[in-house]
Amino acid sequence: MKKNIIFGVCGLVLGIILTGLFGFLSAPSAMINESESSMSFDETVEQIIANAEELDWKVPATHEIHNSVARGGYDVDKVTVIELCNVDLAGEILTGDDNRIVSSMMPCRVAVYETSDGRVIISRMNTGLMSSVFGGKVREIMALATDQTEIIIGSLID
Repeated sequence: MKKNIIFGVCGLVLGIILTGLFGFLSAPSAMINESESSMSFDETVEQIIANAEELDWKVPATHEIHNSVARGGYDVDKVTVIELCNVDLAGEILTGDDNRIVSSMMPCRVAVYETSDGRVIISRMNTGLMSSVFGGKVREIMALATDQTEIIIGSLID
């Protein structure tokens, strides 16, 4: 009987450790979505902006990260971060004190980067997954923003 309890506890502990390890190793790929663009780097950036504006999203800023780090003496491949904002969705989030917790993730951001082998990658946070943690209005609005962001980049993905 005592032997069965020891094996049971050891099995439980091993299961917890393996689950934690799996979660830790898979977290980066779960938190960030990446897709290869079918267009060049510059065309991808331009098309994302055009698609966003066509859907009445605002593009408050673009950040050419490669230029910023070049001023620090680093030579890196192209990286541009595009800020995307849907005023209606943002307004719904920001009107409630309890919902403003997600304001640090606003506006939505999409990164476009070029790999050393010339591929162009579109990267974005998996806000659909993240929204499920919050629930309520935040989950509802973040899910809509996620869906619309995927529409904005959809025509560019191979």
